[in-house]
Amino acid sequence: MGEMGLRIQLFAIVAAAGLFVIVFELVRRRRLMERYALLWLISTTVLLALAAWKGLLVEVSSAIGIYYAPSALFVAALGFILVLMLHFSLVISRLADQNKVLAQKLSLMQQRVDELERTIEPAAEEHQRAGRTRIGSPS
Repeated sequence: MGEMGLRIQLFAIVAAAGLFVIVFELVRRRRLMERYALLWLISTTVLLALAAWKGLLVEVSSAIGIYYAPSALFVAALGFILVLMLHFSLVISRLADQNKVLAQKLSLMQQRVDELERTIEPAAEEHQRAGRTRIGSPS
């Protein structure tokens, strides 16, 4: 392996390990939920293994027909990114649907509150007038 190949391998190891540490720290600080972190941790672990274990990277790259092994590392990273994007698209779609349902429920509740206020206000005013009449009337 030439100096350029070693540099690429070292960069890939440092980048994957750095991403793993960042994701782990985000989970520890409760900034990233565990269920989303799991995808990131699996991705970075696989990329770290491919970057550190040159033989595995060569095997994977020849199995998928890539002649320059470090390119396979970037193909794997791209594959993980696509999977993560698909996963987050599904999550966003589900959240958008839930948000719509919640907005509809809130609107219905607001409508009910408005109706109750319209029916209660006249009764409360009548009750106040009746109380004033009794208090102000001579006994």
